[in-house]
Amino acid sequence: MVQIKRVGVIGAGQMGTGIAHVAALGGYEVLLHDVSRERIDAGLETVKRNLSRQVVRGIIDQAAMDLALAHIEPAEELQQVGGADLAIEAATEDEEVKKTIFKALGPHLGDKTLLASNTSSISITRLASVTDRPEKFIGLHFMNPAPVMKLVEIIRGIATDADTYDTAVGFAQSLGKSTANSEDFPAFIVNRILVPMINEAIYTLYEGVGTVEAIDTAMRLGANHPMGPLELGDFIGLDTVLSIMNVLYEGLSDSKYRPCPLLVKYVEAGWLGRKAGRGFYDYRGETPVPTR
Repeated sequence: MVQIKRVGVIGAGQMGTGIAHVAALGGYEVLLHDVSRERIDAGLETVKRNLSRQVVRGIIDQAAMDLALAHIEPAEELQQVGGADLAIEAATEDEEVKKTIFKALGPHLGDKTLLASNTSSISITRLASVTDRPEKFIGLHFMNPAPVMKLVEIIRGIATDADTYDTAVGFAQSLGKSTANSEDFPAFIVNRILVPMINEAIYTLYEGVGTVEAIDTAMRLGANHPMGPLELGDFIGLDTVLSIMNVLYEGLSDSKYRPCPLLVKYVEAGWLGRKAGRGFYDYRGETPVPTR
C-alpha cells in the first residue's frame, strides 16, 4: 500500500476547499491548485474562515487551526500536484473538464501516485480510462460540506486494484470519516436517491402543487429533513443538480430521471443557488426570500 503523506487537491471551489480543510486537519501536507492564483487565494481564505468557525464553536482549538493552515500550500502549476502521493480532482461536475485535467496531469505523476475523483455522479471507469493508471484510480466522493459531513462514498472502477481501495478507505477513515462502498453506476448511492428527490420537488413547484415555502416546510416538518429539498438544491448548486440529473437520464435511459424544465430554466438564467445569490431563494438580502 502507498503511504499517503502529501495530498494534491485540484479545484479550490466549495468541495476542493472542504477536502483541503479536512486533509490538513488530518495532518497531511496539502497542495491546493486551481486555474489562477486568485482562485487559489480565495480558496485559502475560505479554508481559513471555516477553520475559524470551528474554533469559535469549540470543535478545534487555535493551535490546531494554525497547524492546519501551515499544512496547506498553493500550487499554481498543475505539475506540482504530480508530486503528491494522492491527487484528488474536485473540479466542476463535467466529464470532459475532469478528463482534460487528468490528461494534463498524467505526464507529471510519480510512479506510485494514486488518483481520485470527487465526482458525485460520473463513471469512475470512464474517468480512469484517460489515465495511464486505471488500477490506481478511485472515486472518493466527499459529502458537502466536507468539514461537517461524516460520509465518504468509495467507488471502484472496473480496473481499480485492492491496494488502491484499501489505501483510499484508510485515508478517508484517518480523517474521521465513515465510508460506504458504491458500485460504479450513475450518481452512485447518495445522489441516485437524493437528487431525483430534489428534481421531484422542483416538478412539484413547476406543476403548482405548492410554493417554494410550502414544499420546503412540508419536507422539513413532515419528513424531518433538516433542509427542504429546494433549499438543499440551492445549497448544492442548481447547475450541479442539473448535471447529475443529466447523468442519470442519459446513463440509465429512464424517463423518470428527466430534469424538470424549471430546473433547466433556472440554470440557463444563472440562478444557481447560494453561490450565485439567487436560486429558489433570493439570498441578496439579510434573509432568504422565495423567488416563486
